[in-house]
Amino acid sequence: MNKAEFKEFTRDEIRILDGATGSFLLAAGMPENACTEKWVLENPDVIQKLQKQYVEAGSDIIYAPTFGANAIRLKHYGLTGQVERFNKEGVRLCREISGSALVCGDVSMSGDNLEPYGDLEFEELVDAYREQLTYLEEAGCDLICAETLIDLNEARAVLIAAQDTIKIPVMITMTFEANQHTLYGNTPKEAADVLSGLGASAIGANCSTGPEQMLPVIETMADAVDLPIIAKANAGLPK
Repeated sequence: MNKAEFKEFTRDEIRILDGATGSFLLAAGMPENACTEKWVLENPDVIQKLQKQYVEAGSDIIYAPTFGANAIRLKHYGLTGQVERFNKEGVRLCREISGSALVCGDVSMSGDNLEPYGDLEFEELVDAYREQLTYLEEAGCDLICAETLIDLNEARAVLIAAQDTIKIPVMITMTFEANQHTLYGNTPKEAADVLSGLGASAIGANCSTGPEQMLPVIETMADAVDLPIIAKANAGLPK
């Protein structure tokens, strides 16, 4: 799917994404400190059963289990050399049961803090995303979503990496606190303006503090840009 096709796909109707994944994997027996991508490949029936249920429930797009499959994040598990395998196999598992649903390559935080808050250099992060995006497109993803981002600079890195690497659409969803700012202080309007300017095909919010608290964030983004807006809330903060 190219950007023009995605624009047509989202033009006149609401499209339904899949839902929670991590909580279901934990309920299915995944240890809390496990590398999700490694565990999924060791237990492929679990993710396929879950995603098949989402397809049957009406999801137009399902996310491949590649959330943390970037080199920087995987190095914490001693699995840096598994980037290609985790991304391509994760997409394959979803493609096998996707039916008419689109398969979205899932990208997220590196797990390290960018300078000046940490030691991670911006170009190193761009390179890590460039590698992951390349493998996701090669695996046959229809599109990409970078989600649960709490730093606008990480979102920038994804879109910069995509510009000279892949041709499929890239969606970005950030996570906002109860004060309607990201953990790093970014506002919904700031995020909308920057992400739109860098070529995102859709933007929005995911996870955060629940549907009711997400509503003003979504409204602000929708007012700021002429792009498809994504609202993918969780059920609220755990008690």
